[in-house]
Amino acid sequence: MTNSAPRAEKRPIERTFHGDTVVDNYEWLRGDETAARELVDAENAWFAQRTSHLGDLEKKIVGEIAARTKEADVTVPVRKGGYWYWTRTFEGKSYPAFSRTRDTGVRPDPETIGDAEQVIYDANELAEGKEFFSIGGQAVSPNGELIALAVDNAGNEEFDLTITRIDTGEVVDSALSKIVYGLVFSPDSQRIYYTRADAAWRSYQIWEHVIGSDPATDRLLYQEDDEKFSAWMWGSRDGQWLIIHSASTMTSEVRLLNLADAGAEPFVVCERRAGLDYTVEVAGDQLLLWHNLTNVGFEVASAPIGASAPESWTSVMPAATGERIMEVAAFADFAVVLLRAEGSTTLRVLRREEAAGAGENGAPASGWSAPEAIDAPELSSIELGENPQWDAESVLFVTESLLDPVTTNEWTAATGEVRALKVLDVPGYDRSKYVQVREWATAEDGTQIPMTVVYRADLERDGSNPGFLYGYGSYEISIDPFFAANRLPIFDRGIVYAIAHIRGGGEMGREWYEDGKFDKKKYTFSDFVAAAHHLFDTGLVDPARLAAEGRSAGGLLMGAITNLAPETFRVVHAGVPFVDALNTILKPELPLTVGEWEEWGNPIESEHIYRYMKEYSPYENVREGALYPAILATTSLNDVRVSYLEPTKWVQVLRDNVVNDEVERPIVQLTETVAGHGGGSGRYKKWEDRARELAFIFDQLGITE
Repeated sequence: MTNSAPRAEKRPIERTFHGDTVVDNYEWLRGDETAARELVDAENAWFAQRTSHLGDLEKKIVGEIAARTKEADVTVPVRKGGYWYWTRTFEGKSYPAFSRTRDTGVRPDPETIGDAEQVIYDANELAEGKEFFSIGGQAVSPNGELIALAVDNAGNEEFDLTITRIDTGEVVDSALSKIVYGLVFSPDSQRIYYTRADAAWRSYQIWEHVIGSDPATDRLLYQEDDEKFSAWMWGSRDGQWLIIHSASTMTSEVRLLNLADAGAEPFVVCERRAGLDYTVEVAGDQLLLWHNLTNVGFEVASAPIGASAPESWTSVMPAATGERIMEVAAFADFAVVLLRAEGSTTLRVLRREEAAGAGENGAPASGWSAPEAIDAPELSSIELGENPQWDAESVLFVTESLLDPVTTNEWTAATGEVRALKVLDVPGYDRSKYVQVREWATAEDGTQIPMTVVYRADLERDGSNPGFLYGYGSYEISIDPFFAANRLPIFDRGIVYAIAHIRGGGEMGREWYEDGKFDKKKYTFSDFVAAAHHLFDTGLVDPARLAAEGRSAGGLLMGAITNLAPETFRVVHAGVPFVDALNTILKPELPLTVGEWEEWGNPIESEHIYRYMKEYSPYENVREGALYPAILATTSLNDVRVSYLEPTKWVQVLRDNVVNDEVERPIVQLTETVAGHGGGSGRYKKWEDRARELAFIFDQLGITE
């Protein structure tokens, strides 16, 4: 047992850009893997020592999560081809199984189907004996005979592909390894399409593989050479087209490949233009596209299949002021549009109609009806479900909130009726015990920042309650409220839980994102602090008992707000945190860095961006002699998105500068040794990990049971 936290040796390395020289005492760890691993092991031991008194609380939290989880459950069956498919979970097992039954004309009930259920694979069997197991992609061949599975056993998001004959279990191909996300079969089930990443873990190549052949003979369909762009692919719902989407943060370009023609080459729909962001959905004999050429919130347009310029595309549905079109799903007789409006997600339907005559102001008629809304609950998150069938007569969509369990709904095209097919069963859960409200914090520039807040119904706004504030605020990613059983231990302990929908995310439209990036990034951090003060000012939370949490770019947020306002928070959890942001963005050789320049700016070329990032990068701005919140930094050795070295260095700099007592306000780091950006695998491991994090937070808030 040691008496003090681990300390790394200081070996000064100078960094000079734009005439500014910085001495970094811990950058040397990046080049000494042995020393870095020894430090990580010492940190894990120190974490175990500092939290040894929390074992009973951790076990209690795991028990609470388990008690609110129906471990043996099934998803709503989805039709594709001649089968219905669903996923089944089991009591006492970490992973699901994937099953199907033949289509007899009606949706089956997996609970009563009996021997008609065909188990395609049981992930528990595939994961046996493995410390980490993750499926990064799966696809069933159009003829229904083959299952392709991409599996990762390290957490580094590189997958080995196995193609198996479903009826016999015979492995017909296992030759492909180190692929990344995306699997598509050809219509004849003889070929499969996949992606590869470069040394910077940038998805940049799209390949065609003849099943059973030597990968050395695979055909390279597309390679993205611009390091700011990544290339991804997926199949059209009618099974006839491969869609290759190449995109940076601000610009995109789409290629289409006719899958029915074995020798076809991809063609470009619209050549890339700086700032033009568009995506394509194949809608039978035409394309539906959503693009930002004339509307910051995007516009749905139609065009013939082929190459064309956006000026020739026919408008179908422009976003209104404050709206943001996010996705379009096309079917034989209609299309469904997912968009954001007034900070929440919603769905609208476009129906096919004859395109005779001219539209408004003499423009060509689009061939699509005016949009109609699909009814959904207020303050809920809405997303499209799995809808693979081209000739579908109905669409599945999912609704949920912080308090409302996941509900799978079906919208029927013929009637417009919406009905709930399945509500997630949460044993022992009583929704009436909690309150969910929308609050608005006032930012430093007067902007109103939306917050989603949940608290126990018996709590008073008397300034005595502990609080828990979550945030992200980057990449136009919206943190929409979703239900999670692992949040109930927070609610039940009388902790006020809030999500701050800060700028840099996409909750309030495209402008919301653009006001929180580049040299406006600091608004993301000050918005979060404003949200914290709103909780204090409205009496919801005790100013001495507020926890903060964020992950990845949200971990950058955590580092920034502890520097900006350390007195505001009692405890901070920074998960896989991007806290050494400036050093990382200055290194184009590191994974994903070049593409990040369109999110943060390029500090190599721009002195303005360099100095701006230097003012907020957490590692660069730890306050000397300040009292900081207790800090838990969690990370994983195999994380390819944010290196474990970032929090490892950050923790050392924190210990160099702050005046925290190692018992009362510890600064600790916990590193998973076989895991990636998403942490450990398997639901029980995830429950244990979450219980460990929550126990640390609860303890710092003065909650010991």
